[in-house]
Amino acid sequence: MAEIDNLTLLEESPNKTPETQIDGNLLIAQSLFRAGVRVMFGVVGIPVTSLANRAVSLGIRFIAFHNEQSAGYAASAYGYLTGSPGILLTVSGPGCVHGLAGLSNSTINCWPMVMISGSCDQKDVGKGDFQELDQIQAVKPFVKYSIKVTEIKHIPGDVKTVLSSCVFSRPGACYLDVPTDVLHQTVTESVANELLTVSDQNQILEETLANLEVGKAASVLRNAKRPLIVFGKGAAFARAEDSLKRLVDRTGIPFLPTPMGKGLLPDTHELAATAARSLAIGQCDVAVVVGARLNWLLHFGEPPKWSEDVKFILIDVSKEEVELRKPCVGLVGDAKRVLDRINLEIKDDPFCLGRRHPWIQAIMKKAKENVSRMEVQLSKDVVPFNFLTPMRIIRDAILAQGSPAPILVSEGANTMDVGRAVLVQTEPRTRLDAGTWGTMGVGLGYCIAAAVASPDRLVVAVEGDSGFGFSAMEVETLVRYQLSVVVIVFNNGGVYGGDRRNPEEIGGPYKDDPAPTSFVPGAAYHTLIEAFGGKGYLVGTPEELKSALAESFFARKPTVINVTIDPYAGSESGRMQHKN
Repeated sequence: MAEIDNLTLLEESPNKTPETQIDGNLLIAQSLFRAGVRVMFGVVGIPVTSLANRAVSLGIRFIAFHNEQSAGYAASAYGYLTGSPGILLTVSGPGCVHGLAGLSNSTINCWPMVMISGSCDQKDVGKGDFQELDQIQAVKPFVKYSIKVTEIKHIPGDVKTVLSSCVFSRPGACYLDVPTDVLHQTVTESVANELLTVSDQNQILEETLANLEVGKAASVLRNAKRPLIVFGKGAAFARAEDSLKRLVDRTGIPFLPTPMGKGLLPDTHELAATAARSLAIGQCDVAVVVGARLNWLLHFGEPPKWSEDVKFILIDVSKEEVELRKPCVGLVGDAKRVLDRINLEIKDDPFCLGRRHPWIQAIMKKAKENVSRMEVQLSKDVVPFNFLTPMRIIRDAILAQGSPAPILVSEGANTMDVGRAVLVQTEPRTRLDAGTWGTMGVGLGYCIAAAVASPDRLVVAVEGDSGFGFSAMEVETLVRYQLSVVVIVFNNGGVYGGDRRNPEEIGGPYKDDPAPTSFVPGAAYHTLIEAFGGKGYLVGTPEELKSALAESFFARKPTVINVTIDPYAGSESGRMQHKN
């Protein structure tokens, strides 16, 4: 980088036409564009408005939100859906703080994202400048890497570093801090071009597969009596669906997706063990875990949910994750590439359980029993609505869309949990929900990201009224950009459903206040989008819901369907109580 450090801006001679000056705003925009960035999310203001405008002028689409939290959730989901870093732009101080929600969500879910924030003038640090904050320290717990640009000549290199770092090894969030004075600094166009060219030539971080114990993994799998394949959103991010399909087809091993792994292989596949989850994880003797962590979602891989002597074959891009879990076999690398190596190993010495294998018979039998039991409940038209009746109608409407399948966004307690059991995913990366952290408030940001990332797909959000409330104002953003999003709100009057207190919990000087779980009964959420020119529906019967879904799915215009739910239909825990 010595050639960059030695670059100087020479004074123009009187007889020479002065070169065009490039400021920090434009140079950042050029650096992002040259790196392949085509979409940014954010909220503009001092000092980054010009940066957003410059980016748009170069061909980067800027999606402007009402708050940085939702914009950050959008950037994180965009990174997951596209495989390229999602970009969030914020102002300094409180704008950066609001953006921490997106950064943390991105890192915990292992999705690539970069937040770019303006910051105060470097010479005024410590003086109490407008929105002054040590933003590098503020973001530190939530990012893989962060850097402050101290001079305009460092912009191309620093931009490339954060973009590369957020996708290298385990994906996550990175942060770029750009002081106001750097945004206003200038270089000549020729110097800017040289800076960009040098940055383009810098080596990009690349992963190499370690010397994997593929043979041992194949041997353990071949000798298993009750094997199981578990995969998660890490496998989805790696685009491993074809490799997974080859492994399942070749070996006949049943599979269990985590919630956002659903769709990598169709939920309708005969070897899908989702409806027999407890049996599958409780009795398997070998589990291949692909792009999923043995965290709370998978009961930490520990008894009593898992067998005492289960052997784990763990495939993860993070060496640290593999070492932490101490599996029987640990394979570090990109899920697709590792699976391809395993498939190649098995191809030379094939084995297949077959449909009459006792383990396959047990899984299929239990799944069929549980699906039949659930379908009995789903077949009933319950009015006032419980959660199952409208969820069945929504499921059928989504499946009727065929391919490309709609992207489903789901958040809420009962709403999301019931949806995980009822709604069907048939294509990869078509489910976005609260994720590893169980984050509420992601809904509208995810919807916007999905609609921008996949404009050929309808986006359908199934939201609890509490989850919807976190980001409801972003329905204006849906209308402003005319995005193909239908938001379905399960309105049961509160968190879990209105006033759920026991008599002994009602007392004190504020006993007449609404319960902590209560919202305004019968809230007209559908009218919110109508205020901005979108379409709203209020429904309370199967016929009304079917009609609203048919019209809105056909129109593919910004819509809110307000579904009235019995306030006592849900459970406080929000966890499905069905045994499987």
